[in-house]
Amino acid sequence: MLLERYTREFGYNLRLAGPVILGMLGHTLVAFVDNIMVGQLGTAELAAVSLGNSFMFVAMSLGIGFSTAITPLVAEAEGEGNFSGGKIAFKHGLVLCTLLGLALFTTVFLAKPLMHLMKQPDEVVALAMPYLTYVAISLVPLIIFQAFKQCSDGLSLTRYPMYATLVANVVNVLLNYSFIFGHFGAPALGVVGAAIGTLASRVIMIWVLWWFLAHHNKAKWYVRHLRFRILSTKVFKKILGLGFPSAMQMFFEVVFFTGAIWLSGVLGKNPQAANQIALNLSSMTFMVAMGFSVVAMIRVGNQKGKGAFSELRRIAFSIFLLALICSVLFAVVFLTFNHWLPTMYLDMSNLEQLSDNNQVLEMAKTLIIIAALYQISDAIQVVALGALRGLQDVFYPTLYTFFAYWIVGFPISIYLGMYTDLGITGIWIGLLAGLVMAALTLLWRFHKLSRRFIGSASGALS
Repeated sequence: MLLERYTREFGYNLRLAGPVILGMLGHTLVAFVDNIMVGQLGTAELAAVSLGNSFMFVAMSLGIGFSTAITPLVAEAEGEGNFSGGKIAFKHGLVLCTLLGLALFTTVFLAKPLMHLMKQPDEVVALAMPYLTYVAISLVPLIIFQAFKQCSDGLSLTRYPMYATLVANVVNVLLNYSFIFGHFGAPALGVVGAAIGTLASRVIMIWVLWWFLAHHNKAKWYVRHLRFRILSTKVFKKILGLGFPSAMQMFFEVVFFTGAIWLSGVLGKNPQAANQIALNLSSMTFMVAMGFSVVAMIRVGNQKGKGAFSELRRIAFSIFLLALICSVLFAVVFLTFNHWLPTMYLDMSNLEQLSDNNQVLEMAKTLIIIAALYQISDAIQVVALGALRGLQDVFYPTLYTFFAYWIVGFPISIYLGMYTDLGITGIWIGLLAGLVMAALTLLWRFHKLSRRFIGSASGALS
């Protein structure tokens, strides 16, 4: 019966998480579609998309991580029944996300020449430069979308961002098919065509999400009639206080994985292509864990607003258990199909590319095994982060993520990848080590902090 205390939350958690997971998978599906379609052009083109997206992932981590500050504030206000406070938090968050999107676009655009200094293959850099121009512009609508999404999540309206993302994916597939290969009268632009599809789809999903929220009985009061002339420095500081450490947490993790892309590029285009295949597959399963992380943030934030800390802890651990079960299932799938999964990204019938494709296939199969092993730790660390954000605890988790990824994980990746015969496999062993350390430290932090809240509440009642 002890287990039933946690499993009885599974149904509600899944209903809340399902749309979040599908929406986040939609974001990853954009990259998945790009990789599948571009991979048909050759391994150099696939590596170019990987290199260009490595810059994007760093910028996106800051924007998306920062925007997560909106969700716990809206969720806590919702738990308190404080509509005005929730709307004020969203409005100020939207302003900051817009400014951040513009700043990130400018930074990525100006950083393009760094590709020439990173010892990447020349043919890959030549293809990646024009691709990055268009996807850098797409940062602006993407971060604005995130502000609306986080508000919607905070209101427990998780299905609307999913709808918007699904529409965006349909647009992305159609435009990719047209502009990568030159169908429907469009020019064949190769990797640049994939970037055009990404940009257009991200603009459209803002409008779709706003339309859904603007026609919902509760949400319309949040997204309509926003008076930007009335802004508060105090609210900006509060959002920055939550958003900046949250951005750093995601930044440390994403740059950790991006570092693997850059290190693999030093080894050559085929290791980089194999890295991209395994990373794209594991990113899709990670989106499921991210969905549970958002649910943890929402539900913990709600319970914090109510002051129900024992219930908060029980609900959080039910989400941990659910994420654990899903991560084990994904690990089994990766281990079972590691020989077949990489073939989705490669045209194995292309005789001219046969030697390169076979090399990429063999390396990717090994990396997918390592990805299977880190499914559990990856899920636990991101759900723990979500629960801690729900408690508005962001400082110490930022230190823990830095330690796990940059003091433990990345040095192992550099040593094993660059100075041993393990190569790309060694780089991924470092990723595994960093994720295990992050899971252990963040779970311990939540355990300690939630018990402290319960003790404080009990002391106040007595």
